[in-house]
Amino acid sequence: MTISQSPQIFLIDDDNDLRHALEQALELDGYEVMSFGRAAEALPQVHFQLFGVVVCDVRMPEMSGPEFLKKVIEIDPALPVIFITGHGDVAMAVSAMRDGAYDFIEKPFPTSQLSLVINRAVEKRRLVLENRVLREEIDSEELLDETLIGRSAHMVQIRQQVKMLGGADIDVMVNGETGAGKDMVARALHEHSARKSKPFVAVNCGALPGEIIESELFGHEPGAFTGATQKRIGKIEYANGGTLFLDEIESMPLDLQVKLLRVVETRGVERLGSNKTIPLDIRIVAASKEDLAEASAQGTFRQDLYFRLNVASINMWPLRHRSEDILMLFYRLARQARARFRKEIPEVTPDIVAALHAHDWPGNVRELRNCADRFVLGVGLGLGEAETPQENEAVTHHLGDQVARFEKSVIAQEISRNQGALKPTYEALGISRKTLYDKIKKYGLDTDIEGENV
Repeated sequence: MTISQSPQIFLIDDDNDLRHALEQALELDGYEVMSFGRAAEALPQVHFQLFGVVVCDVRMPEMSGPEFLKKVIEIDPALPVIFITGHGDVAMAVSAMRDGAYDFIEKPFPTSQLSLVINRAVEKRRLVLENRVLREEIDSEELLDETLIGRSAHMVQIRQQVKMLGGADIDVMVNGETGAGKDMVARALHEHSARKSKPFVAVNCGALPGEIIESELFGHEPGAFTGATQKRIGKIEYANGGTLFLDEIESMPLDLQVKLLRVVETRGVERLGSNKTIPLDIRIVAASKEDLAEASAQGTFRQDLYFRLNVASINMWPLRHRSEDILMLFYRLARQARARFRKEIPEVTPDIVAALHAHDWPGNVRELRNCADRFVLGVGLGLGEAETPQENEAVTHHLGDQVARFEKSVIAQEISRNQGALKPTYEALGISRKTLYDKIKKYGLDTDIEGENV
């Protein structure tokens, strides 16, 4: 969530001339400055949701900078405090940084140097507050579909589709890459239907061995084949009254597709070894990671079955096309991992956020879940070169690399927000069409979301 108000700079220094000079310089830089001659005057203004940065002298009467820092940490340990120090107080400032200060600047210094440090601190503070808002949103009761988390325009549309189709009691086809959340959509459709108190039966068509898949789906009577000593209720029959979810339906053999077609058409099933048709009251949700329309045209999937199942469709975008959902999902998955592993969630630092947004997520939400598990266990993110820095480890990032990662993330997020439409994207970013095209090529961004060509 974007923090809309302007950041406040708390400027604390008992040197009136220096304080006024710095106040004017920072106001010229566009900051809202609150000036204090004593630390005790500023302390009541500090609060947990303050969007701002504290700039404080080290040596002051009544309450020194380090003493003030200890009280600030009690209120909010993530509030950036920047110390101004004379040459003789550098050791004290370094000690304060170990205690939680953000940075220090040694006198004399150009105001441009102070502005640069403040800019970095403001962005860190913005990230902290946005992360807190995300945590509050995840904990709130306003998230009607816990499994369909995301604030992107696409996820808002998915939730609307689920609510509309949930009560319609029609068969639905869910399309999307592996790990994109197709099973979550299927479960949400079930929960938003009148069938939610009845069984939700999930079948992974690609995971069942060929020799038993027919028996698993349709069931069998005793003596139907060698080893069939007793009656078995198949998955389809077991779903009676509820929802049958057929995942990876593109993997189903063609001969079995014929039998499934009959089930879909007649809403009845015959167990192996029986001639009796058992009436069914089921809703079928099928999911595929392949384009079944193309597969049916090529003869690898029955066209009549495709048309029967595809009464309505929901298309799940891959995670890389909805980057603004990544952090919210990561928090939810990390909370789930915390409950499983009984370990606290480590701090989500700017480096971690940058690594999450820089990754392409070929495994989508499933890969993100594994990443959250590793993070909570304390073994890093597991994203190749984008690893979680270890404690006390000296990690350096070239400015150019950091800027590039940030720029890629912003552009990808704006493309996703505009659902792939490029004109509103380059207008919102304040750049030309050609510049956007060059950036897209540079960062290898996929813009063929709505079929619009650059």
